[in-house]
Amino acid sequence: MRLKCIKLAGFKSFVDPTTVNFPSNMAAVVGPNGCGKSNIIDAVRWVMGESSAKNLRGESMTDVIFNGSNTRKPVTQASIELIFDNSDQTLLGEYASYAEISIRRRVTRDGQNTYFLNGTKCRRRDITDIFLGTGLGPRSYSIIEQGMISKLIEAKPEDLRNFIEEAAGISKYKERRRETENRIRRTQENLARLTDLREELERQLERLHRQAQSAEKYQEFKAEERTLKAQLGALRWRDLNEQVGQKEKVIGDQEVAFEALVAEQRSADASIERLRDGHHELSETFNQVQGRFYSVGGDIARVEQSIQHGQQRLRQLQDDLREAEKTRQETESHLGHDRTLLATLAEELERLAPEQEISAAAAEEATVGLEEAEQRMHDWQQRWDAFNQQSAEPRREAEVQQSRIQHLEQSLERQAERQRRLNDERTQLAADPEDAAILDLGEQVAAIELLLEESQIEEQELAERLERVRQSLQESTAAQHQAQGELQRLNGRVASLEALQQAALDPGDGTAQWLRQQGLEQRPRLAEGLRVQPGWELAVETVLGADLHGVLLDDLKGLPFDALEKGELRLLDLAAGAVSRPGSLLDKVETNVDLSYWLGRVRPVETLDQALAQRASLGDGESLVSRDGYWVGRNFLRVRRGESADGGVLARGQELERLYVERETLEQRLAEIDEQLVRLRDEQRQAEEGRDLVRRRLQDEGRRQGELKAQLLAQQAKVEQLTLRRRRLDEELAELAEQHAIEQEQLGEARLSLQEALDAMAVDTERRESLLAERDGMREKLDRIRQESRQHKDQAHQLAVRVGSLRAQHESTRQALERLDSQAVRLVERCEQLNLNLEEGAAPLEELRMRLEELLDRRMAVEDELKHARLALEDADRQLRDAEKRRTQAEQQSQLLRGQLEQQRMEWQALSVRRKSLQEQLHEDGYDLHGVLGTLPHDAAEKIWETRLEELATRIGRLGPINLAAIEEYQQQSERKRYLDDQNDDLVEALDTLENVIRKIDKETRNRFKETFDQINAGLQALFPKVFGGGHAYLELTGEDLLDTGVAIMARPPGKKNSTIHLLSGGEKALTALALVFAIFQLNPAPFCMLDEVDAPLDDANVGRYARLVKEMSEKVQFIYITHNKIAMEMADQLMGVTMHEPGCSRLVAVDVEEAVALAEA
Repeated sequence: MRLKCIKLAGFKSFVDPTTVNFPSNMAAVVGPNGCGKSNIIDAVRWVMGESSAKNLRGESMTDVIFNGSNTRKPVTQASIELIFDNSDQTLLGEYASYAEISIRRRVTRDGQNTYFLNGTKCRRRDITDIFLGTGLGPRSYSIIEQGMISKLIEAKPEDLRNFIEEAAGISKYKERRRETENRIRRTQENLARLTDLREELERQLERLHRQAQSAEKYQEFKAEERTLKAQLGALRWRDLNEQVGQKEKVIGDQEVAFEALVAEQRSADASIERLRDGHHELSETFNQVQGRFYSVGGDIARVEQSIQHGQQRLRQLQDDLREAEKTRQETESHLGHDRTLLATLAEELERLAPEQEISAAAAEEATVGLEEAEQRMHDWQQRWDAFNQQSAEPRREAEVQQSRIQHLEQSLERQAERQRRLNDERTQLAADPEDAAILDLGEQVAAIELLLEESQIEEQELAERLERVRQSLQESTAAQHQAQGELQRLNGRVASLEALQQAALDPGDGTAQWLRQQGLEQRPRLAEGLRVQPGWELAVETVLGADLHGVLLDDLKGLPFDALEKGELRLLDLAAGAVSRPGSLLDKVETNVDLSYWLGRVRPVETLDQALAQRASLGDGESLVSRDGYWVGRNFLRVRRGESADGGVLARGQELERLYVERETLEQRLAEIDEQLVRLRDEQRQAEEGRDLVRRRLQDEGRRQGELKAQLLAQQAKVEQLTLRRRRLDEELAELAEQHAIEQEQLGEARLSLQEALDAMAVDTERRESLLAERDGMREKLDRIRQESRQHKDQAHQLAVRVGSLRAQHESTRQALERLDSQAVRLVERCEQLNLNLEEGAAPLEELRMRLEELLDRRMAVEDELKHARLALEDADRQLRDAEKRRTQAEQQSQLLRGQLEQQRMEWQALSVRRKSLQEQLHEDGYDLHGVLGTLPHDAAEKIWETRLEELATRIGRLGPINLAAIEEYQQQSERKRYLDDQNDDLVEALDTLENVIRKIDKETRNRFKETFDQINAGLQALFPKVFGGGHAYLELTGEDLLDTGVAIMARPPGKKNSTIHLLSGGEKALTALALVFAIFQLNPAPFCMLDEVDAPLDDANVGRYARLVKEMSEKVQFIYITHNKIAMEMADQLMGVTMHEPGCSRLVAVDVEEAVALAEA
């Protein structure tokens, strides 16, 4: 990746849009001092995310915007765009596929910064994340500015470490570590908040439990109330049901009368039906004729299809005949081959039959010999088993007695050892337990319980104090937000009024230019010094008019009015000091100039009517003006309405002053609220710390109380256990003595039995040796016979397999031959049948063609018949329409009676709806209507049930406020408590996970830092002699921990004994710093490197070495450097000049080497 070009617009001295192209890897920027060369490097750092204005040689970030010059106006925004060539895919991830990367930053006068990545708006972090680990960044080692060489070489070890980290690509790990630490902090904060929530929830659960109990009692009363309401609804339904029955009787009488009219209408319908029957018969006739027409057409189509099918069948039969003849010839060829193979297989079977009989006889003889040898071996095995059975008894007896003796001896040893241990333990338990320790523990437990009670009271008081502080903090925060909202609204109002005021006082382009040329643009306007009584602003504006915009001057002489090319110019030369004239408009105005010329002879009145009434009394030059802006003279009347920008100047000015005061008051109030918030937060923090301290003390004391109680219980249990243990030890010692005597007697008996068994085993040894010798001879003979039998059986089996295979092949060949014979006969028959079908298929085609001609003649006759049937059907349609018209007239006469019937039905329906609504209401409430009616007593009345409902409502009211949601809320809060407990466990687990991530990041950071440090150190040791022509230098670590250790440079130029960097001269420091920077570039080369006059402290010889080193490294890294040195200029592949063609404005020009040298020497 390399920097392709930089686009500047409005940035510092580059006011005009400028594009700086870098086609080569060695580009030098030259120009006089102060022409803006370093602004190019500042632009690169700024667009990469530099957030400190100090590092950009400014006081605020808006200082990078061009601020104007003698001939140029300030611009409103600055924009820088860097375009990178990423064809080598240096950037990975989602931007690897882009051959060109564009990064742009824009800032406006109001301090709004906007970032763009490939034309898409993004965050500053997105820009910095792209360059993490690449060596690029706003403060990386790839950009070396003026003075940075000395800062780099004299930097603290901790600051120098940052360059090593950037080269190692650790910056992304540090970013990840910072994010992980933020997550840990947020998780810990969440855990603290969760603990507070859980404690608050426990208190809420206690209150909700009481409310839930009251709610359940309330639900019982409401259930009884619903039952009474259901019975009352059933009573009302019964009354409505009786009214519905009466209304249904009236509707039935009217329906009888309506049916009589309907009968008359039906007689008219009968005549229509008769006509429709005739119409139907004609339709049937028409359909029949139409059916015959379609039938004849179908017959024609079928005959044509049959002719086509016959032709296709003849072609198919000819193809089948050719295929059958070919198959028959192939079958005859296969028959000859199979007959030859069948004869060969029969000869082979006859040859193998005698060999198979001989092999079977030899196998039979071998089998008989094997059976005899196995029988002899079986007889020997029986004799061996009998001998083993006879001799096993003494051996078994000896083993049992040996095991018994060993067991008894071990048991006696264990008994002796156990008896000794028991005696020792009995001696130790003889002492009495220490009761004094138990009494001491009891006193300590009582003291701890008293401390716990005092701490719990203190914790409760702190919790109440903390709750009060939090409430005050919430109120103050709300007040702060409200005040901030009011201040923001006020600032918006002030800004809009200031913009309107500025637009109203703007004299226009031509006038403004003339005022600037004369240096009068800062002179005050007449409107700026006026203070008008409230309500009279419009009157004063009407009288003064456009003179409000007039510029106040001390003298009008000597001004070049001819230079004014366009616009309206108003200049006022007024005497200083206010003039008062009673009864005139001057009394309504406060100013420091004399306005008697305009306002001295103008009298104020309240309304237009008063002005018109007093007009006759006006003297020469006098006039009247009303409060609402009507200016009346003896011969004129003037009024101003609807002017946009320049109207209301005085009112706006006074409102701006009022808003300034109000804003200052509001800012003071906001500052007081901020101080109060700081104080409340301190109080909250102190209260929380106190509460946490008390809680920790409670936990410690509770833990200590538990430990003391456990110790007390343990001491008491120990006393009981010691007494019980002494009693058990006495019993065990008596049992051991008795058991020891018994086992001594059993040991003697076992030794006698062992000796007898050993004597019997000596007699059986000789007999066993003779039997084993006999077994070995029989086993060798049996193995030989088995081998011979196996060979004969294998030979016989191979012959049998061979004969079986030949017989199966012979049988399959014979069956295939039979199938081929039958197939050949069938193929001959099929050829004959196909020839016969060809002769028979040609005859029916001629008959089908004659049938087709007959059907075509028949279709023409049916078409004539279909035309006559259609005419008759149209006449019947016309008669039917006339009859239906007469029926419609009869139907209209019945509508009147139907309307009356509908009215009755609507009334019946209204009653039915009310009845049904009552029934549905009962059903929705879960009651059955007839079931409720069945439970009502006979004397039930609506009034009585309403009285009972009122009494029940009174009982419910006595319960007081009821929280019906308490039951469900209690369940929900209980579930929430369980959920919060689970969250607490999850947060604790998340903390452990994040801490593990921190450890892994630290491990990777240490490894990368150590590896990079060693490589840069080696590179520095190699480059230092090359730059200085000798000497040596190295890096060393100042600490033990690789995570935060500093890095120091130790350098010794040739012929000197200096050991530290601070003892070197300025040029030596610069060369050492360059050697370090280039060593870093050799390890992790950034896409480009920018150097700002780093060769300034070097002589010509060292500049030559520096230039050659840069030239050598430019094969891998793109270098952009600013220089005044001729040698450095000559090494560049591209020269760019920066000049100021006008004061304060930089411009880029093309420069050759000779011009650059001249600029450097100038």
